[in-house]
Amino acid sequence: MKIKLIMFREDGARRDFTLASGITTIGRKQDCTIRIPLSVVSRRHAEMSLDGDTLTIRDLGAANGTFLNNQRVEEEVLESGDQIGIGPVVFTVQIDGVPSEDEIIRVRTRVGNERSGKRGAAVATSKHVYMSDEDIDPIAALEALASSADQTAIDPDDEFDLKD
Repeated sequence: MKIKLIMFREDGARRDFTLASGITTIGRKQDCTIRIPLSVVSRRHAEMSLDGDTLTIRDLGAANGTFLNNQRVEEEVLESGDQIGIGPVVFTVQIDGVPSEDEIIRVRTRVGNERSGKRGAAVATSKHVYMSDEDIDPIAALEALASSADQTAIDPDDEFDLKD
């Protein structure tokens, strides 16, 4: 079973994150599998579990919640085309190519700093992205991680930012 989380930037650019079997953690903590370094994202926000043919998402007590198709959830089985909201980031679930490229609803992640109106920038250094809470762009952070030289747990043909 091939699972992808698909995200679209505000400018419409697409990013794919391929999940491996087992547990994938999402949060702002450095040891999370998918790291979103934003203060609105909990340190360990949610986890996804791929066990055989069942993909599940579970909220890990995140203060701002984990959303599935615009509904706050504690734990749910995911299906093709579901949309997961973690802070301002929205992922569409693609399972074995379903929904197809043409059927994917392009939900754009919108990021801005409410206090200053500025857009943040991320700087990647080896494994991590360092950003201040004043200037945050999680999409740039995810892309920086995905393009970093640290590919120890990554299949070189896949596009995602998974770490050991």
